[in-house]
Amino acid sequence: MSEIIEIKATARPRAGKGAARQARREGNVPAVIYGDGQPAEIIAINGNDLWKQFIKGQFTSTVFDINVGNDKTIRVIPRDIQLDPVKDHPIHVDFLRIAKDGVIRVAVPVRFVNHAASPGLKRGGVLNIVRHDVEIYCPYDRIPSAFEINLEGLEIGRSIHISAVTMPDGVRPVIANRDFTVATIAGAKKDDEAATAAAGAEGAAAPAGDAKAAAPAAKGGAAPAKGAAPAAGAKAAPAAKPAAKK
Repeated sequence: MSEIIEIKATARPRAGKGAARQARREGNVPAVIYGDGQPAEIIAINGNDLWKQFIKGQFTSTVFDINVGNDKTIRVIPRDIQLDPVKDHPIHVDFLRIAKDGVIRVAVPVRFVNHAASPGLKRGGVLNIVRHDVEIYCPYDRIPSAFEINLEGLEIGRSIHISAVTMPDGVRPVIANRDFTVATIAGAKKDDEAATAAAGAEGAAAPAGDAKAAAPAAKGGAAPAKGAAPAAGAKAAPAAKPAAKK
C-alpha cells in the first residue's frame, strides 16, 4: 500500500493574485482542492513542509491527507504544480479530491533493466523509449512506484508493447483500445545489409571496368598498316601535281 502523507493547511479567505502574493510573503504556498463534484477549497500550505515533500520525488503520484484548520481532512493527489522560474520552488499547487471509489488517474514511470543481456544493444542497437510514463487507472492505495521492463534477449527491431507490462490487480492503462508501443530496440541492421549488397555489386562490376580500361584510348582505333588500302568511306588523298614544263 502506498504511504499516505499528512500535511497541514489553512483556509484562505479569498482567491486572486493579490491573496496569493500575500500568502507567499507569509512563507506559504497557495493551493486549490477541486473535484468529486464538490466546491473548490482555497488553501495555503507551509512552504517548508511542501518543499520537503516535493524534493522526495514522485510528488504528483503521492497521496496526501490535508488537514484544513484541524477540523477537516481531505484525501487528495497533486494534479498540477507551478514552480518559480528562478528558485525552482513550488509557488502554486492544484490538488484533486479522491472520489469515494478511490480510483484515480495517474502517470507511472517506466524503468528498463538488464541492458547488458540484450543482444540487440550489444550489437550497437539503441533503446528508443517511446513512453517514459504510462497513464493508468488504479486505486489510490495501489499506485505502482514504476513499471519494470526486462530487456533480456531482445534483438534489434523488437518492440515492447504495453501487453508485455505486468500490472497489479485493479490497475489498467488509460489507453485500452490498442496495444501501444512503450519502447523499441532500434539499430543499423538494414544499413549493414545495404552496405554488404553494395560491396557485392561493386565486386561484380570490377571485371567490366578492367576490360574497359584495356581498350585502346584512341577514338579511331589502331592506325592502318603502311600501304594498306584505305578503309571504306575514307576520302582518298589528293594526287600530286605534275611538274611544270620548261
